[in-house]
Amino acid sequence: MKAIRRFTVRPVLPEPLTPLADLARNLRWSWHAETRELFQSVDPDGWQAAGGDPVRLLGAVSAARLAELSGDRRFLRRLAVVTADLDDYVGGGRWYQSHESGAELPAAIAYFSPEFGITAALPQYSGGLGILAGDHLKAASDLGVPLIGVGLLYRHGYFRQSLSRDGWQQEHYPVLDPNELPVSLLRDADGTPARVSLSLPGGRALHAHIWQARVGRVPLLLLDSDVEDNDAPAREVTDRLYGGGSDHRLLQEMLLGIGGVRAVRTYCDLTGHPAPEVFHTNEGHAGFLGLERIRELEGERGLGFDAAVEAVRAGTVFTTHTPVPAGIDRFERSLVARHFGEGGELPGVPVDRILELGAESYPGGDPGVFNMAVMGLRLAQRANGVSTLHGAVSRGMFAGLWPGFDPGDVPITSVTNGVHAPTWVAPEVVRLGIRQIGPGRTEDALSVGGSRRWDAVADIPDQDVWDLRRVLREQLVQEVRDRLRASWLQRGAAEAELGWVDSVLDPDVLTIGFARRVPSYKRLTLMLRDPERLRRLLLDPERPVQIVVAGKAHPADDGGKRLVQELVRFADDPRVRHRIVFLPDYGMAMAQKLYPGCDVWLNNPLRPLEACGTSGMKAALNGCLNLSVLDGWWDEWFEPDFGWAIPTADGVGTDEERRDDLEANALYELIEGRVAPRFYDRAGRTGLPVRWIEMVRRTLVSLGPKVLAGRMVREYVERLYAPAALAHRALTPDAARDLAWWKGRVRAAWPRVGVEHVEALAAAPVNGTAELGATLTLRVQVSLDALTPEDVEVQAVAGRVDAQDVIRDGRAFPLKPSAGPDLEGRWVYEGPLALDRTGPFGYTVRILPSHPLLATPAELGLLAGPSETDTAGPGPGVVLR
Repeated sequence: MKAIRRFTVRPVLPEPLTPLADLARNLRWSWHAETRELFQSVDPDGWQAAGGDPVRLLGAVSAARLAELSGDRRFLRRLAVVTADLDDYVGGGRWYQSHESGAELPAAIAYFSPEFGITAALPQYSGGLGILAGDHLKAASDLGVPLIGVGLLYRHGYFRQSLSRDGWQQEHYPVLDPNELPVSLLRDADGTPARVSLSLPGGRALHAHIWQARVGRVPLLLLDSDVEDNDAPAREVTDRLYGGGSDHRLLQEMLLGIGGVRAVRTYCDLTGHPAPEVFHTNEGHAGFLGLERIRELEGERGLGFDAAVEAVRAGTVFTTHTPVPAGIDRFERSLVARHFGEGGELPGVPVDRILELGAESYPGGDPGVFNMAVMGLRLAQRANGVSTLHGAVSRGMFAGLWPGFDPGDVPITSVTNGVHAPTWVAPEVVRLGIRQIGPGRTEDALSVGGSRRWDAVADIPDQDVWDLRRVLREQLVQEVRDRLRASWLQRGAAEAELGWVDSVLDPDVLTIGFARRVPSYKRLTLMLRDPERLRRLLLDPERPVQIVVAGKAHPADDGGKRLVQELVRFADDPRVRHRIVFLPDYGMAMAQKLYPGCDVWLNNPLRPLEACGTSGMKAALNGCLNLSVLDGWWDEWFEPDFGWAIPTADGVGTDEERRDDLEANALYELIEGRVAPRFYDRAGRTGLPVRWIEMVRRTLVSLGPKVLAGRMVREYVERLYAPAALAHRALTPDAARDLAWWKGRVRAAWPRVGVEHVEALAAAPVNGTAELGATLTLRVQVSLDALTPEDVEVQAVAGRVDAQDVIRDGRAFPLKPSAGPDLEGRWVYEGPLALDRTGPFGYTVRILPSHPLLATPAELGLLAGPSETDTAGPGPGVVLR
């Protein structure tokens, strides 16, 4: 019989046990071993049944057991210690509070993301973007960074994955009851639930409650549209992650961005939390937050639209995660216009100006769409990709917003992602670290980094390393068997036909892991290009290999589902099913077992389409070696000491089939010729694979400090958040108006700004040659129209040139005004140009806008150069040899 109404009955904890409620509601338990162990001791069987979720555990534990624990002195002492540790963690000073920059750091940062992967007990993530956001919050908490997370609370989360009998992916959307999650409603002073509201066309409204999760020191605000005052379509806005059509997605992103800013304001008013000085937009989904802040500044401070844009830009950081235009959210302009036009949201903000912010007004752009990433870049003075290679790809992808600039000058930097070690490092690895270097140093190394602490790993004996690796592999084997049996039962198999599952995988066989989302560019099935060769690898009598695969295809991606089915059907073959498995429903709980238990982590995307690829980082922190295409973070940090690089067939052009064949063959050869022999080489008296163990050790020592989320967040603080906070403070209302007026004046004059004449004076090259170390003196005549030298920067840019005379890795040399203006407004600039490199060499001259409140001279996207005909001596593009 089905219930007509569902609600949650919470247990009443005896007074001595009341701290358990606070411990359960702070998600620090998800990465704090002592807290998890305390909850496990409450009811070991119940802990397992609750999936390691303290909230569910406390909701199911019996009153008799609670009464017993309330009189258990040993348990109460442990409870007191863990509670005091949390209090110290939340209230004590940490890295941020003792930073040498002190008052220059922002009082608070608001961090917006469409998904957050904190723990499997709060399933509000689909993949890498959400896991990265979760790790960002956790690392910020460990470092004491005053972050406020902002997202949406999806009542169905992403989706649960199962397989049909023939291996086709099936999706399930279980309903999540917030009352059964580790979140609580934010309430007004009178006890009523706090909420935010948005205006919709046709006189409708979208209301949302604000749920709060505690991520250590960091509050995470999650907006939920399942509110009684909403009509049915509005209640479904936060139904599921990345679901619905364009209108549904637009409403989600309006609620995240606009509603998110209003939720932050409400939270700060109610709690006294400092207001954010910096707003960090994690991908374009939350880009509308800039529009809400423009509305605030126009209405509350009386700024005009242009001045408000400048004030918003100063304190905004935008992170892009996609290396391909297809990964960006784009909406029809007419849809955006309808929601921001008359009767819609943000009254008083001109809809035509809103549409300009997201317009693809560059060669190759679509004039009919509104691009969320383009708006994000236009409303952020600082932007970054998530690895060095991805930064370069992003500069090329968005170069149209800065016409005339070389991709290297496009103002998009990079901060390489990291992972939160306390979340992803297996307890067994942590215990070995504690035994070797001590508990305090181990915790510090995992959270903050520091190569000297990681260097201590080099002293761990070979036998200890190898014994640990086998224990982790053995645990993975059992986990795989349990999950595989459950999957086959879901697929309709009978228990009696599953005896073979008990022989799946072997804890002494080289184990390769591959787990991620399943878009086509990640090439889930590259390993299947030559099925017979793969079978030989798996069944090799001397050096066998076993592979564990997991991954979800997007529900609307039938191509991805076919890839899953192809892999599943291969793994179902009785000849190889003990050596290769596909595990459905990949998520955080599975990942935390999978990364430590694998010997090798495989990643074979189409280069350069992997923005970062943090799964390999999590594996590396557990002593797993990487076998990957040189893409994302691996392109940046690969060394032969701790892994292998899969060669790429970049020279085959657009022939993707041939490229896949070549790269699959390279993968097979690496496994056959280098990876497997290294693992099974047991020469010497110890019988251990000494060279493999040394690679494990080098992985931990060399990669450990680099791949930490703590390192990543420190970079964000020092390179992006702190400068953004200073820029935000500098943009007072008057300063914002002045900067907007100045930009308008520069843009109006720029069509008449140019380099009219360039000549070399002293040490001019003879016959197109010059000596290394010589210095040219340049004299340049420029037209500035109504501008003055205070408004511009004139530079000579010089460096090696390629066969087409394009300057590569150019260096800028400033030139100074020496005369002017003449009657036509022309100025003369002079300056030295050092010939500091041998080989083909060239230079050019350019003019850029200059203002002390610009983050970069490229900010306006304006650049003026010379006319090819107005040069004397070796001018722009002339090669010196």
